[in-house]
Amino acid sequence: MSAVTLSATPVLTTERLVLRAPVAADWPGFLDFTRDERSRFVRAAEMDDEKAWRGFGHVIGHWVLRGYGMFTITAKGDDRALGMAGPWFPAAWPEPEIGWSIWDAGAEGKGYAFEAASAVRDWARETLGWTRFVSYIDRANSRSEALARRLGCTPDAAAPTPGTDDVRAWRHPEGGAA
Repeated sequence: MSAVTLSATPVLTTERLVLRAPVAADWPGFLDFTRDERSRFVRAAEMDDEKAWRGFGHVIGHWVLRGYGMFTITAKGDDRALGMAGPWFPAAWPEPEIGWSIWDAGAEGKGYAFEAASAVRDWARETLGWTRFVSYIDRANSRSEALARRLGCTPDAAAPTPGTDDVRAWRHPEGGAA
């Protein structure tokens, strides 16, 4: 059986990365990430394999329902999924978000999340026409807060957040890339 494309998904490239549509082959990497303590900031507190499956389905379904979503992050020349980054706006979300996660612990600390988040943010501005958006970050996630600062974001105490008070909205600067 051949793969079916349900939504035209662009491929973005950066100096070191290829950002592409999520595919079935990414599932094992996503599942492993959800089983790892490092995923605690981007998943439900009570995560099991069934909820992970549904979460992965949400990632793919977002592309179908919205026409945009999380891109799988891969290194040029290696199609193995390192994580995801992209524009995200589920139903009932207060406002559009740029999100990111690095699934592979060996890929952390190399600037991949910054490179990917910068590329998808530029794409969201240019292609989707986004001018005002945030990144929702758990207050205990100091690494993502540092990345948000590097991206030029600032905390926006007036912005509503999805979920609990443990999450803070980080406002992206309007205009071009940081």
